[in-house]
This record gives sequence, structure tokens and C-alpha cells, in this order.
Amino acid sequence: MEFPYLFSPIKINTMELKNRIVMTAMHLGYTPKGEVTDCLIDFYTTRARGGVGLIIAGGCSIDEYGSMSSMIGIHDDRYVPGLKRLTKAVQAGGSKIVAQLYQAGRYTHSAMIGGRKPFSSSAVRSKLTGETPRALELEEIPGIQDKFKEAALRAREAGFDAVEILASAGYLVSQFLSPITNLREDKYGGSLENRMRFGIEVAEKVRSAVGKDYPILVRLAGNDFMVGGNTNQEAKVFALELEKAGVDLFNITGGWHETRIPQLTMSVPHRAYVYLAQGIKSAVSTPVLASNRINDPHTGEEILRNGEADLVTMARALIADPYLPNKAKEGKSDLIYHCIACNQGCFDNVFQMKPVTCMVNPRAGKEGELKLGPAPEPKKVLVIGGGPAGMKAACTAAGRGHKVTLIEKDDTLGGQLLLNRRIPGREEMVTAAIDLINNLKALSVEVLLNKEADITFLKDMSPDAVVVAAGARPVLPDIPGIDGKNVVHAWDVLAGRVGVGKKVLILGGNAVGLETALYLAVQGTLSPNVLHFLMTNRAESIETLTELLNKGNKDVTVVEMIDKAGKDVGYTTRWTVMAELKRLGVTIMTKTKAVGIRSDGMEIERGNRADFLPADSIVIAAGSLPENGLVNEIERLVREVHTIGDAKEPRKALDAIREGYYAGLQI
Repeated sequence: MEFPYLFSPIKINTMELKNRIVMTAMHLGYTPKGEVTDCLIDFYTTRARGGVGLIIAGGCSIDEYGSMSSMIGIHDDRYVPGLKRLTKAVQAGGSKIVAQLYQAGRYTHSAMIGGRKPFSSSAVRSKLTGETPRALELEEIPGIQDKFKEAALRAREAGFDAVEILASAGYLVSQFLSPITNLREDKYGGSLENRMRFGIEVAEKVRSAVGKDYPILVRLAGNDFMVGGNTNQEAKVFALELEKAGVDLFNITGGWHETRIPQLTMSVPHRAYVYLAQGIKSAVSTPVLASNRINDPHTGEEILRNGEADLVTMARALIADPYLPNKAKEGKSDLIYHCIACNQGCFDNVFQMKPVTCMVNPRAGKEGELKLGPAPEPKKVLVIGGGPAGMKAACTAAGRGHKVTLIEKDDTLGGQLLLNRRIPGREEMVTAAIDLINNLKALSVEVLLNKEADITFLKDMSPDAVVVAAGARPVLPDIPGIDGKNVVHAWDVLAGRVGVGKKVLILGGNAVGLETALYLAVQGTLSPNVLHFLMTNRAESIETLTELLNKGNKDVTVVEMIDKAGKDVGYTTRWTVMAELKRLGVTIMTKTKAVGIRSDGMEIERGNRADFLPADSIVIAAGSLPENGLVNEIERLVREVHTIGDAKEPRKALDAIREGYYAGLQI
């Protein structure tokens, strides 16, 4: 398929882009001291060579008071030489590059600025940091605005093609704009006109400093998704005034870091927030960039073709596959490794103060050190197991010139990724399997399904190297009655091999247990297409539809021994899972031990008290054990053996795919 809209050029003031694909700014954690590093340059240069039209780097801190850990520094002249290295490298790779001007306001942790108190429009406590900032004095405000101007001048000196003012996500400009955080009674507070003043004056000062021909972008929230905050209506008014102040492009996102409306997790539908960009586009004449959950060129093309926006953001999509634009342009879009919004390597790492990586792309953030070059000597390689670890190992080894055979005991590839097909909000994990399968085919990997690994096969094949990626098997805890007819495994439930009764107990509050609870609790609720039909035809009241959305036909309880359920669920995803379980009426019992199973339920101990929970079905989600029984025999027959993924130790898909990639590089 061709993408005529996606690959059409566009001019932003004097800056001409070769296509409409933009990699927006993200906190990467590659600049621990604020200085540009080789890691940052390698990361962005790889994306430039991959064909993206525009890269927005940042956030770039405009001062020492509104920054978070490992942001790119632009608040002092000493950073300019490094920034010049970055801009020259990206531009040589074929992309334009923009510096995002960042000031976090009350989202700054005092510990990150030497114990000093962060400032904001008003002294309103931040739920993100747990701290209360000080309110800026009226006479301080021009100086803060000047910091944006000075940073813009440094950006221009460093060779950036444009600057972007960050006025979204609950950072400083947002804090002045919002009635939640702006309680001022002077000319910067009160009415919308006054609350807009800070951001408009920032844009005016930047424009005055850089001149009329230098492009200025603004990252704007199309809706704060905060109770009592700004909606798309206020954002339209703000955008129109910013346009008058000289802004050349609006980059539209949604939400603050404090919002309870998911913005970037897998449960968010593709292109869910494009309507926010469309709203801004209806109010201004300058180009508008749509963002959030756009991970595929087909989706981007549709948005542009429909006139909903003028450009599209594929930020995390380009972490996952830096060559997405080139693959799309060359007719190879089926070989794209898609971002699936798992958050395992990106946002989860950011909140742990770790550098960003990616579940589907282990090379992200390590482009300079991990080179997928040809192997010194082509080898015959056997991969045992067709889950994510095995498939990634096979793809990587085959890409280096080895002759690879992959065997899988089941009739399909994908392993545990396929269990996500039926889990609400987790279905996209299957995309990671599909992408690997497509690349296996393109690399001519021989795939043998319904094939068990055994020593006879190994001897007949006589491989030079073996990768053991046989996955894991579920644990069956030693509890009286565990072999009862009412007991089933979570994997069998998720695979659709068995059904359960109306009243269900799930033994295990780990990720698998909670996801099984979601799958069961949603049964009997309204599907999206039925909801749409009933709503558009006004067949039921909103109250009735809400009830039908929130209550299925099963009564689900999760029983967990430790004090917290979902400890193995990623930090930035767990809250959405727990919110969904609560909405669906799932009961979660922590610090509860199963001591016996009967045909009519489960005997438990909670604290020092014994109790009984009635149930029709009991689902076991008590963890898993590695499948690696043949490793010792294989090692006696083959010189080079790599045991990876769950076959080594059950963990997350991020670990499995990374180990598969590393094994493929080592062979």
C-alpha cells in the first residue's frame, strides 16, 4: 500500500518536512547530567536514518528549578557544543530536529533541585510529587518567561530547526492555564483571559527573540482530563491566541500526569485522542499534529486523509521500530515491529529512573553498542520454542546469515503472548507475536509446528548451536483437593480450552491472575459495537448502559497470599488494571492463604482466622516453572547452547525478547 498523505511534504514557517511523521519529545533518561551523550545521538540518528520527517528532542530544561532527573540541558551555554553535535548528526541523517523547552513547575521534585522548593502559579499540592510548591511572586514572572526566550536562542545557536514550548501534561504553562492550580488574584489569575496570559507572553517573548522566520511549536493539551480543569473548548481559545502570538504549529496531546483517564496504556484505543487535535484544527489556521496511540502508517494515513490533522505523532512507535517510515515507504509495512503500548521498557523505566528501552526492540537506547552485523561464520542453528524469546532469537540469528530452524510443540507460534487475545485491554500483545512471525517468514526461517524437541531429532539435525526457549509450565500448588474437577488452570481458561461457573475463585493475584479476573469479569457486559448501537439509537438510558457495561454474569474473587496484588504488573499499567477490576466488581483478598479445596469452594486462612469461600470453579494462577529439562542432554551433544526467556526463569516478555535478541547476536 502507498501512503500519499503520510509521505507528502509540509512547510512549517520556513522549515520544510519531507513527510508528516513526527517523533515527539519523550523522557529517555539518556542524559544523566544534562549533557548530550553518544547514546542520545545514536538513538535519534538511527530514527533520522529510518526516515522520520521531524524529531522533537526533550524535554530540554530551561532552568535549574523546573527539571526532572536526566533531562537534556539547554539552560546554560555550556550545553551548546553537545547540542550542536546532536543537531548536525540528526540533520545529516535526513530529519529536521526541534528542541522542546521544558519547565515542570510543581511537577519538580525538590530532591532533584538541591532541596529547593519548586514554584508554580499557586501553592497547590502536586499529587504526582506529594509536595506543595511556592507561588511565584508577580515580579518573578517576567524572569521565568525570559528563561524560555534564552533557551530558544540557545536552541537556534545549536542548530535546531525550531523550538517547541511545552504547555501540556500539567507542567508550568499548564499550571498557569488551569483553574485547578492557578488561584492567583492578579493579572495572571482568575478569568481564562488572565490564566492564558503567562503562556501567551512566553510565546511572544520567544517570537521576538528568534525572529519571524524561525518556527515555533507548542505542545498543548486538547483536554486536561482533570475534574474542574480545561477542556477542548478552553484549549481552542488558548490556541487561537497563541496563533496570534506567532505560533506555527500545535502539537496536541491530552491529560496531565495526575489524570485518572489512561493516556498511553494498551487499554487506550488506537487514535483515541485524535478528536482533540481535530477540535484545535477547527479553531486555528496553522498546522496541527495529532498524537497518542498512533503506531501504524495505515492509521496515520487515514487521519491525514480524513483531514483530522496535518501531521501525526509516532513517538513510541519509532522507539519500537526506528525504520517504520522507510518500511512503509518501501512497501514493507508488514515487517514493522509495532509499539503495543505495554510500557514495560519505556514508562515503567522512566518512573524507576532508568534509561528507556523497548519490549519489542531491545536495541533501543543501545544503538551504538549493539550492531546487527553479519556473523563471522554461518552456522546451522536450532531454536526450540516458538514464543517471543525463541522467535526473536531466530529472527536475529537469521538476520546475521545463519541457517535457522525453529521447532514448536503446539500448532501455532506465539507462546504465552497468545493468551492475551481474550484479556480486555491486553489484546495488542498478540501484535508482537504477529510481527515476529512476519519477520520469520521474510528471513526464510524454517518453522516446524507440532514438533516436540527430543534427542533423536537433535542428533539427526546435528546443529552447530541450539537456543532453548521452551517457555514455562504452570505451577500446581500443594493444597488438599487441588486435583478436584472444579479446579482449572488460568492458562487453559485464557486459551479458551475450558469454561468456568458463575461463582469463580482465582488463586493467585499476580499478573496472570488479575488478567484472568478481567477476562472473566467482562463476560456478559456490553461489547463496544453493541454499546455504540444502543447509544446512537437511544435504546436505553445512560444509567442502564453504564450498569450493563460495569457488571457481567460472573462473580469473581481473587485470593492472594501476600499483602499486595499485581506486584509483577508494570508501575504505569497496574493502576489501570486495578481500576478496571474495581469497576467490574472483582473482589481482591490479600494476605489470604488457601488451605484446602472442596467441590463447593475453598478453605482459607486470613490472619489467624479460618474461613470458607463458596465457588463453582477455582482457577489456579500460582506462577510458573521453566521448561528446561533437556538442557543438560543438549549441552552434552552441542558445543553452543543458549537457554533464554521463561525456559531460563519465568519473567516478563521484555526479558524474553531481550534475551532472544542477545542470543541471536552471540551465535
